[in-house]
Amino acid sequence: MSIKAVLFDLDGTLLPMNQDNFIKKYFDEISAYLYEQGGYEPQEFLNSMWHGIKAMITNDGSQTNEAAFWHVFHQIYGSERVEKDMPIFDRFYCERFPRTKSECGYTEKSKQIVDFLRQSNIKTVLATNPVFPSIATETRMGWVGLKPSDFELVTTYENIGFCKPNPQYYTEIAKRIGVKPQECLMVGNDVSDDMSAAICGMDVFLLTDCLINSKNEDISKYFKGGFEELAEYIKKSQES
Repeated sequence: MSIKAVLFDLDGTLLPMNQDNFIKKYFDEISAYLYEQGGYEPQEFLNSMWHGIKAMITNDGSQTNEAAFWHVFHQIYGSERVEKDMPIFDRFYCERFPRTKSECGYTEKSKQIVDFLRQSNIKTVLATNPVFPSIATETRMGWVGLKPSDFELVTTYENIGFCKPNPQYYTEIAKRIGVKPQECLMVGNDVSDDMSAAICGMDVFLLTDCLINSKNEDISKYFKGGFEELAEYIKKSQES
């Protein structure tokens, strides 16, 4: 079946990075900022962040990931304080989050392949794990010259209630863009999170430039390589 849509992971795929270094920088920046601006004790705040992230990862679609995340914070800190301090959280992503760019790389190949697909009338989706608000996702995609209008759909914590590696995350995307999972190709660098798209019938391609294989899985079964191999794989898929 020919490919009608290509789903791209962002961190470590379209946006080169060492994910561990990026997460450390992100957590350092947000915990320092929330301490300075709102008096949140850094370690307690980070523990709360992890609880919120877990709530999003295990979300069953009954609410958005945003709602799941903030429910945790309301429980820990109380609704009154959280509501009062929401502007601080919002300002962080404008004022301090851009510093995490120091842990990211750049490649012009990301925009080139997205542009190629759009010119070929193949739908594109930014299927980044939706644990960030849209402002943080738009900021990161901008670092490789991409913007929301380059994609049919960009998943963020505001607009979906599943996360990777839940296969329902992928079936929900296919449903929203009006294609069958079997007509989709998921491209990502994380074996556990991104290759799980195969469970719902999607074709998958493992981008190995910033490979993450935390469970040391056998990756010989996957089509894999860099952007050149990916482009070649898509072209051959369209010819068959």
